[in-house]
Amino acid sequence: MEQRTITRMGRDVSVVGLGTWQLGADWGAVEADDARMTLAAAVDAGITFFDTADVYGDGRSEQFCGELHRAHPDLLIATKMGRRVEQLAENYNRDSFRAWNDRSRANLGVAALDLVQLHCPPDGVFDDDEVFAVLDAMVGDGRIRAYGVSVETCAQALSAIARPHVSTVQIILNCFRLKPLEQVLPAAQAAGVGVIARVPLASGLLSGRYDENTVFAPEDHRSYNRGGEAFDVGETFAGVPYEVGVRAARELARLVDPGTSLAQLALRWVIDQPGVSTVIPGARNPEQVRGNVASASLPPLREEQRAGVRDVYDRLIRPHVHDHW
Repeated sequence: MEQRTITRMGRDVSVVGLGTWQLGADWGAVEADDARMTLAAAVDAGITFFDTADVYGDGRSEQFCGELHRAHPDLLIATKMGRRVEQLAENYNRDSFRAWNDRSRANLGVAALDLVQLHCPPDGVFDDDEVFAVLDAMVGDGRIRAYGVSVETCAQALSAIARPHVSTVQIILNCFRLKPLEQVLPAAQAAGVGVIARVPLASGLLSGRYDENTVFAPEDHRSYNRGGEAFDVGETFAGVPYEVGVRAARELARLVDPGTSLAQLALRWVIDQPGVSTVIPGARNPEQVRGNVASASLPPLREEQRAGVRDVYDRLIRPHVHDHW
């Protein structure tokens, strides 16, 4: 597995990581044994970077990652904080941060968190010097080793990158979300800020497994958040209307080489982007993990494949997402 260095952290991470939202909640039920087998398969496949959050299953995902970390202490476990309260800038404060930090450290069973990310905070947080002073103090106190920000918009990402001690920016980047290529990735690369590419398969649309008749479970966010009812609509299908995404995925499938899958092409597209540190697809079982990891061994996409992705984006996707995020 290729390793890439996050300069501001001084740590290497596997170019394919594992997102663990699905091991907590909001993607349908995942049994405990299946979660543990999925995590073990990721380690066996060479993954060294795992992304979780305190709200994924109200700590369930963190607890699974904590078990894994105790068995493999060299792994980098990144968590997130901030979504346990009403999303007002004033709720991002010292007392909240310390309480959330205490909870995550207990869930993960560690004295210090490797990387904690603000979890898609409201705009006002990015301009608040005190927020970042508190985070700096938490590093100084040994509560966290590094911090970053998970963002919804490119403007938020650029604000975070401009902060001198932000180590990472986590942003939606996939074949349906090309806007970060314009400014965010070059700025992050120049500053030594790691880019964690999330939602790389557009909530499964870029797996090519879904069609107009697919039905998702009621507890799956792909059922209850299609219009942004629970959280930012961009988190579900990358903000692309479902029927549009199905059509676009069918067109992208024509670019896939024999012996590979649409998901692997989509992940390889992300890996190929200069400035990306790691891409964090989720997986519900070992087979999905191994399929995702295989993308790291593929050759870079050919020019005609890259052009095909751009064409589908410009014709079908751009009007729905480009000016929104």
